[in-house]
Amino acid sequence: MKLPRRRHFLHLAAGAVALPAVSRIAWAQAYPTRPVRIIVGFPGGSPSDIGARLIGQWLSERLGQPFVIENRPGAGSNVGTEFVVRAPPDGYTLLMVTATNAVNATLYDQLNFNFISDIAPVASIVRNPGVMVVNPSFPAKTVPEFIAYAKANPGKINMATAGLGTNQHIYGELFKVMAGVDLVPVHYRGSPPALTDLLGGQVQVIFDVLLSSITYIKAGKLRALAVTTATRSAALPDIPTVGEFVPGYEASGWQGIGAPRNTPAEIVDKLNREINAGLADPTMKARITDLGGTVFISSPADFGKVIAADTEKWGKVIRAANIKAE
Repeated sequence: MKLPRRRHFLHLAAGAVALPAVSRIAWAQAYPTRPVRIIVGFPGGSPSDIGARLIGQWLSERLGQPFVIENRPGAGSNVGTEFVVRAPPDGYTLLMVTATNAVNATLYDQLNFNFISDIAPVASIVRNPGVMVVNPSFPAKTVPEFIAYAKANPGKINMATAGLGTNQHIYGELFKVMAGVDLVPVHYRGSPPALTDLLGGQVQVIFDVLLSSITYIKAGKLRALAVTTATRSAALPDIPTVGEFVPGYEASGWQGIGAPRNTPAEIVDKLNREINAGLADPTMKARITDLGGTVFISSPADFGKVIAADTEKWGKVIRAANIKAE
């Protein structure tokens, strides 16, 4: 029996509309069919590199294809970010995104991309606490004592940073404003040389990433006064938060996975599900805690909200302190 011409046309049209959707779903179900690159905008051994390798190994095992870590450092991670922005939106080039990306949006006057619109959030992985650390010989043993000492000695406390505009720098600048103290930033090329001078007493305080400092803290070579997150860290449960003494203070880094904009939603959702499954795994959670981090599970949309909120928050701090990338 032949369909009337109109019904026959509508039947074909409906099939044509449904076909792309079915193809996309089938494509996402088959993904990945070849190795996937995760671009890290920092050198090997950096916190983001460690996080990328941890999640990359999990995804390789779960999805049956290698997730290869590729380090492309430079310009505060902007080199690696731009590489991913220009990559095909097919799920085979991903970005290890960090809070530095949110900072860079204001820190750099001219970028060749807009991070929020050009990178699609896929999944958050970890929140990285900061920690306020002093040399054990420093007279202050608590945050209130530190504030009192700083107010009695304005401009005489040197605050080490891992470089202009780094987390260590902006965490300290936020503390200066909210605590009403005058600390002198001393910029280094990364945490290791900054910590070396803190251990030697050449500088007095650093608002460091916990991952970098935790070994020295546990060994008693440095004194942790407080963590910078809103809640205490499982890695240092006896150490208070800065916010317990400076109400409203909160500063933390984060890591996650992003993809070029227009990456199919089906692929983004599949990666999000697999990453979240990894973060729920007890072995993975224990590993992240050992590194001083906190598991950070979210949907792509919620991760996008975190990125937007931090971009606005740190933009205000950077403008108020008149920080400019060199």
